[in-house]
Amino acid sequence: MLRTMRRSRAVVLALAALLAVAGCAKGESDPAAAPAASGTQGAQVVQSPAGSAGPACTLQQFGGTKFDLKTAVVGFSQSEKEANPFRIAETKSIKDEAGRLGIGELRVTNAQSQFSKQITDVQQLIAQGAKLLIIAPLNSDGWEPVLQQAAAKKIPIITVDRKINARPCGDYLTFIGSDFYQQGARAADQMIKALNGKGKVAILLGAPGNNVTTERTNGFKDRVKEKAPGITISFEQTGEFAREKGQQVTEQLIQSNPDINGIYAENDEMALGAVTALKGAGKEPGNIKIVSVDGTRSAVQGIVDGWLHSVIESNPRFGPLAFETARKFLDGEPIPDKVIISDREYDAANAEGSLSEAY
Repeated sequence: MLRTMRRSRAVVLALAALLAVAGCAKGESDPAAAPAASGTQGAQVVQSPAGSAGPACTLQQFGGTKFDLKTAVVGFSQSEKEANPFRIAETKSIKDEAGRLGIGELRVTNAQSQFSKQITDVQQLIAQGAKLLIIAPLNSDGWEPVLQQAAAKKIPIITVDRKINARPCGDYLTFIGSDFYQQGARAADQMIKALNGKGKVAILLGAPGNNVTTERTNGFKDRVKEKAPGITISFEQTGEFAREKGQQVTEQLIQSNPDINGIYAENDEMALGAVTALKGAGKEPGNIKIVSVDGTRSAVQGIVDGWLHSVIESNPRFGPLAFETARKFLDGEPIPDKVIISDREYDAANAEGSLSEAY
């Protein structure tokens, strides 16, 4: 009963917030004055400050035909191996919401971190009669073959977590996800605080070829340059969003830069790999300040244990928002070209009490 109540409350919050975003897309006043919330069961709360939602799109503008989600085939393309808690939670959210709504048939594929496989996966979903595609893209570029096939059949595509470099309300319908540039800037604020504005920082970059890595990097660097000229970014190398790679890169880092003061990991898996490397090198918790992005339970526990300084959340629970966006679109209501969600932060002040809310 308690779980059902929590899930229902979170879904109601998320859907109400989606209405607020759609209102902003139509030029209404911004209602987002309330603080953001994040539940253990449901979707993320949407944020609608000025500029968070672009031009609206309707079914008529898109050129598609209305269909019933309760009888339709819906395809979900997951990009990465589900060893990553973010991907586990993301896929679970899509499956759970499809089940709750009684979607006709949900077909799920996983590209196993291979972009060529993801392209093939989505092409197969189209061939199998999918009427709606929800895609968590591995890369932002290279989607032309899929977009051409989907456009020929007027199949709406909703991208989640990462963007596709293409035309909204044309090549695809809309994007639902976080403001990755702001995530990087907020991570920089935490690093500046941890180092009192001075020191040497390394960046464990995410996988190349997608907007998440680019924007989280630019947001971090721009904020450091603006607010903390006493901080030097002295090392950058990709950890490919993977724990093992994050560990390997950090092992190299502490050999080549033994005087490093902080590590900015562009996701929690790399941060946890860095912790393993630091333990292996005989470091003590807090010797090197680590700030990361995602909000997995293991990373939040890392704050409690003293190994991580702070974590910027990137909420993966897209199911309710994705399907509600699709429903509104099919009902002829305007859909913004992007829906930007609100993410919380974890630090020593709230980590222990917030463990149950992490994924």
